[in-house]
Amino acid sequence: MKKALAVVAVLVVLALIGVVAWLVMANRDLEQEKVEMQELARLDKEEMENEYERFTLQYSEMMTQINNDSIIEQLTQEQLRTQQLLEELKRVKDNDAREIARLKKELATVRDVLRSFIRQVDSLNQVNQALVAENTQVKDELAQSNRVNLGLQQERQSLKEQVAIAAQLDATGINLLALNKRDKASKKIKDCKTLQVNFTIARNVTAQTGNRTFYVRIQTPSGSVLTAGTFPYENKQLEYSMKKVAEYTGEELPLQTYWTVNEFLEAGDYRVSIFAEGNMIGSRKLTLN
Repeated sequence: MKKALAVVAVLVVLALIGVVAWLVMANRDLEQEKVEMQELARLDKEEMENEYERFTLQYSEMMTQINNDSIIEQLTQEQLRTQQLLEELKRVKDNDAREIARLKKELATVRDVLRSFIRQVDSLNQVNQALVAENTQVKDELAQSNRVNLGLQQERQSLKEQVAIAAQLDATGINLLALNKRDKASKKIKDCKTLQVNFTIARNVTAQTGNRTFYVRIQTPSGSVLTAGTFPYENKQLEYSMKKVAEYTGEELPLQTYWTVNEFLEAGDYRVSIFAEGNMIGSRKLTLN
């Protein structure tokens, strides 16, 4: 009987030792699991903080990509809200599972809002790019049109200048005669009483018809001008010797002008120039002996 009780006592002790050992192992596993859960919570919280910070930076970047005051104001408000949530998360302890879970849900909301703004900003940028491209095309077309217009203006101006040149009169056959008192050609300049200038206005069908005033200018060998008056030429008054008004029809027109000699005339080279409508239309050097 005593032997049987001793065996039972041993078994009871062994059972108790087993239970204690199991409890110790179970408690160790629970502590290890608790440590692991706390480490996971810490890592999860750290990852959430990084996401909040990244979202804050994305809001700043988006605000530099658009020029819309209303959307910029909305982005600013959402950025402030994200920063506030980040500050709350930083204050939460690693073992506060309930608060971490709440802020994780808030993070999901922030992520969805941010995605919505990204799509909206991308859409606006695409519209702006299309408008910029259209504006560039319009500017290019306008520049091309301006170049064409400038070319046409230059061409018209060139044509006007060509027409003006073509319409300009031309004095040909310029001749200077010294006449004596019997209106005959004088062999010597000392016997000259009248100077006769003969010239012909050449045929020009492009020139305007009507009365024209022709100025004859005689310059003596000494450089002086036989002067009867002045006329406008190249923004100044130029001396002339004789003036002739005649009707020009576009056909060849012979003309003569006369200068009554009341001064001493020297022998030598005389320069005879013809002017009309502000242009010198002919000039010739002639010698009188």
